[in-house]
Amino acid sequence: MAPRVRLHLLFVIWTLADPARLGPDSEGDGGWQQRGPREPAAVAEEERCTVERWANFSYAKFVQYYAFSRPVILQGLTDNSRFRALCSRERLLASFGNNVVRLSTANTYSYQKVDLPFQEYVEQMLHPQDPTSLGNGEPDLGSSGVRRRHLAQPRFQDPCTLLCSLLADTLYFFGDHNFTEWASLFQHYSPPTFSLLGTTPAYSFGIAGAGSGVPFHWHGPGFSEVIYGRKRWFLYPPEKTPEFHPNKTTLSWLQNIYPALTPSARPLECTIQAGEVLYFPDRWWHATLNLDTSVFISTFLS
Repeated sequence: MAPRVRLHLLFVIWTLADPARLGPDSEGDGGWQQRGPREPAAVAEEERCTVERWANFSYAKFVQYYAFSRPVILQGLTDNSRFRALCSRERLLASFGNNVVRLSTANTYSYQKVDLPFQEYVEQMLHPQDPTSLGNGEPDLGSSGVRRRHLAQPRFQDPCTLLCSLLADTLYFFGDHNFTEWASLFQHYSPPTFSLLGTTPAYSFGIAGAGSGVPFHWHGPGFSEVIYGRKRWFLYPPEKTPEFHPNKTTLSWLQNIYPALTPSARPLECTIQAGEVLYFPDRWWHATLNLDTSVFISTFLS
């Protein structure tokens, strides 16, 4: 093994073994909030949280009232302070900066995939999202076709430079992992202790910039925990299909469709703070919006 590679490997092991050695980053925002001290967040929290929030919650109560019927926010389920310390910006870059990660566009079906080094994603692509961008990375230009002409005549020698420049506003790191490479981090995560009979947990780890998110979609039940930042959730029961465009971002939906919804047509919604866990039942529609640069992990029960 080359000396430089050996040195980097030893540093990764040293960092993960004792996160306190790199300083007190486990407190506050973990170094993820890069905006100035007077600059407001990209999006505000909801006026009123309409998802129930509980601490010191029993499994019996979870199964009886929520597991199969409605979402709930849970506090104090597990102690993930060690995992949180390892997820600071400095420590993740030190440990995984050279790893290649796969990014998806933030639309309902995630058509586009882009691979690039984790450090490049963190340092160049975690800026606040452009509200005019579609979920597939193209700005909303109507029928002008300007973006398609630009794609047909690339001006960059590096193919990824062109693609990444076009998709930067909506590229999103969540779900597509090489679990062997990230195992040294995931082994320190304590998932929610509640489970459903006949299901197997699967992790999806993510980091995304302010104003980013995934538009409405549904799948099986699961938990989502915020490690750093804040994530706003919008949820509808299976029988109530939301009004949305599958190729437009959640931010666009919030600005253009949400204000016109009648009170009865509005979703359940709430902002999940760092350390909180949201449970969503099977087949519930949900969309997410990161209010800050956020680090989060979901436990899907499949």
